[in-house]
Parts: sequence; C-alpha cells; structure tokens
Amino acid sequence: MSDLKNKKAIITGGGRGLGKATALALAKEGTDIAITGRTESVLKETVSELEALGVKAIYSVFDVGNYEEVKISVKSIIETLGGIDILVNNAGIAAIGSFNEMPVQQWSEIIQTNVMGMYYVTKEVLPHLIYKNEGDIINVSSTAGLNGNPNISAYCASKFAVIGMSESLMKEVRKNNIRVNTLTPSTIETDMTIELGMLNKGSENVVQPEDFAELIVAGLKLPRRAMLKSAALWSTNP
Repeated sequence: MSDLKNKKAIITGGGRGLGKATALALAKEGTDIAITGRTESVLKETVSELEALGVKAIYSVFDVGNYEEVKISVKSIIETLGGIDILVNNAGIAAIGSFNEMPVQQWSEIIQTNVMGMYYVTKEVLPHLIYKNEGDIINVSSTAGLNGNPNISAYCASKFAVIGMSESLMKEVRKNNIRVNTLTPSTIETDMTIELGMLNKGSENVVQPEDFAELIVAGLKLPRRAMLKSAALWSTNP
C-alpha cells in the first residue's frame, strides 16, 4: 500500500464536516495539509488540531467560485507547503427550494461554487501534478448527482456536472499517472445537512464524516497501479 507520510494535500472546504474529517484522517497518516474555506476562525481552529498531530498545517481564506482569488491562493499554498500531491475538492453549498421558487441568483451561486469552483481549483493544481507525473484528485459529488430529486434542482445539476467533469478529466490524465476519483456519498451527518433540516443531530446508523474520510484514505493508499474510479457510501439505515 502507498505511504501517505510527507505527502502534501489541499482540501477545499476543510474547516468543518467532510473536509475537516478528511484533513484529520490524512494528518494521522503523516500528510501535510492545507485547508481552505471562507471563515477564518473555523479554519484556524482546525489547523490547531492538525498541528497537534505533528504535521505541517496551513489555511487559506478564499472563495473557490472566484477565479482570481483561487489563482493567487493556490499558488501561495503550494509554495508554502513545498509541493502538492493530493487535491480533495470538497467545498460545496446547497439550498432547498422548488425550481420556480428558488431565486435565480441562489441557483447560480450553487453552480458557481460546486462546479466552477472545483474547475478553478483543479485547473491551478493540475499543472503541478502533470509536471511531477503523479498525483491524486478526489472530487466530491453526491448521490444527488446520480438521480434527480425534487426541491434541490440546482444541487443535483451541480453534482451531475461534477461527475461528468471528473470522468472526463480521469480519462485525460491517467497517462500522467494522476488518479481522479469521484465520490458519491449519500446523506452524511454534517453541519450542512443538519442546517438544511435533512437530518437531526445524533441520528442513529447514519454515515459520519469520519467514515467518509476512511474511504478517501483507503483509496489513496492503494498501490499506484490501481485507481478507485468512483465509490458510493451509504448508511445502513434506510
């Protein structure tokens, strides 16, 4: 199995939820971490937890949906970390509302963050991985990207787009020894799903962020000759 010690990872939306759990899991493997997000206080707190695990940890505050911010921030992150091996595109937003009731601006913001944000960050990281002729990109989609559901049309559209973009990229960069993995988790107990009213805190038999992080680590530790193209994570509770 591949050793993740001293690897360098960027995790977008890394201050809480799935991103934070993934950052902590990778730090326990000895990976140096950069987390990004829009709330500095949350990022600072998570960086302190990561540093306590004995790895180099930094944060960067920017909006993944703003390409100019992404260009400047990703360049600075890679220079500070001393390289990049792993990108986890986790940042995303969601909202509930019918097709007609949801404001056009809100629908557009979901697409801008979830699709264009992933594209922007990947576009800035990818040349470094191609130059090294090795790397891993993990894109977080959702079961909402596999089947449409009522009242989340923007979120579904964005996650369908993530799958298409990820699979296209995977076929482009396999020749560069870069593995692109698309994850489609079902509902996980995070701050976002609780805030949206999808779950109650402490729900029994519901997938936790730590479970998701274990899947990511397992995929990354596969021998370089093997690639986890896609994976879905479901709760045992129907």
